[in-house]
Amino acid sequence: MSYNGWKNYETWNVALWIDNEEGSYDERRRIARHARSVGEYAQMLKEWVEEMAPDLGASMFSDLLNAALSEVDWHEIAEAWYAEEEREAEEAEA
Repeated sequence: MSYNGWKNYETWNVALWIDNEEGSYDERRRIARHARSVGEYAQMLKEWVEEMAPDLGASMFSDLLNAALSEVDWHEIAEAWYAEEEREAEEAEA
């Protein structure tokens, strides 16, 4: 099942929030420029988002947050955004 064109709600939600806030949008583009592959970009995005997560201690809310983040398809997000960065780089060179 897909959600607004993404694998699931969790993937869509992460992509939406990162893309709709200027600071996080700029950071995800910066990360893409440093990644050497889609796989590396996916891992870098995952680590970045996990670092941003609040420390909720051992709690029901922490478990729920971690469960939701474990459902995110980082590779799907990375594929979409990495391809976008490559297109823009090619257009800038032309």
